[in-house]
Amino acid sequence: MMKTLLIVSAAALTVTACGATTRNAAAGGAMGAAAGAIIGNNTGSGDAQTGALIGGAVGAAAGAYSGCREEGGCRWNESNSNHSQLYLDRRANRYYYVNDRDGCTYWRNGEYRAC
Repeated sequence: MMKTLLIVSAAALTVTACGATTRNAAAGGAMGAAAGAIIGNNTGSGDAQTGALIGGAVGAAAGAYSGCREEGGCRWNESNSNHSQLYLDRRANRYYYVNDRDGCTYWRNGEYRAC
């Protein structure tokens, strides 16, 4: 259980330099994993690891949505002043944009690409 929490915490710390979407997803995942481990350990069969995994997934999704909304929307749109023009990634044959607030790149649909 402690090993899982340490891994999630380390992952959260490594992405704090990225944008709000990634940062909030990592923080939400870490908090969800901790809460899930505590709840899982104290209820039912006492399975802290399963609780941490479920809590981490739910927390990461909620955090990503929160960060995405904080950045002005999850999908690229030309009226968002934080989004650059679209660029074509020829390898992936997909369009991406650069978020000017954090310097990270995201696919046109809002999925994280790279920092």
